[in-house]
Amino acid sequence: MVFGLAGSIDVKKLAHLGDIYMVVFVKAINSIRTLFLQRLLSVLAAGLLLVGNCITINAAMAETVRLMVLGDSLVAGYGLPSGQSFPDALGRALAASGHDVETLNAGVSGDTTAGGLARLDWSLAEKPDAVIIVLGGNDMLRGLDPNVTRANLAAIVDGLDQRGIDVLLAGMLAPRNLGDDFVKEFDRIYPDLAAARNIEYYPFFLEGVAMDPALNLADGLHPNVAGISEIVRRILPKVEMLLARTEARRKTASKG
Repeated sequence: MVFGLAGSIDVKKLAHLGDIYMVVFVKAINSIRTLFLQRLLSVLAAGLLLVGNCITINAAMAETVRLMVLGDSLVAGYGLPSGQSFPDALGRALAASGHDVETLNAGVSGDTTAGGLARLDWSLAEKPDAVIIVLGGNDMLRGLDPNVTRANLAAIVDGLDQRGIDVLLAGMLAPRNLGDDFVKEFDRIYPDLAAARNIEYYPFFLEGVAMDPALNLADGLHPNVAGISEIVRRILPKVEMLLARTEARRKTASKG
């Protein structure tokens, strides 16, 4: 028994009371620590999620765009030195303009729209992000039914759209000596299809080059190196619009 001014104090009871206070104190500390850790982990998780999203978005934006040109001899580089085809020249022009693009040459000399449609699946094995279509010239030269050409091109565009691939359709124009009815039907294929499918459209692939001897090979049908350069110069703004669509699609996908 301890004696003081206020009277006697039971030491055992005091010790027991101290134990109770200590237990309460420890529990309080543990509760505070648990709450703090929970909130800290929540903040860290949110921060990691934000960083991950930023990395994903930046990676999608920084990824090289694979641009395929699906076409015939005008794309394949008929009669031109190696490395001078339209896709090659276009790739250099895009790089000079600051675009991170890899161009893929899917041109086959003599190909028609039917041929392009038939080989579409294996052509896409290279996994392009966007495609420029340059087909129909051989259909026109062979006098094939414009309705068949239209159906083939529509099937190609639809096949690309189903795969989430952006499209630029490069048109062709029929020589006036093929008759008014044929010319009218053929020339309407490209603008009609572009409007119906809401895709990028370049009215005439050979604009500024066709019928100019200085810009064509001796056959008068295929562009020479200078002709290819002129085509690239003229079509480049439309290609950049195509790439803008692809970038916008990537951003939307990354947010989803």
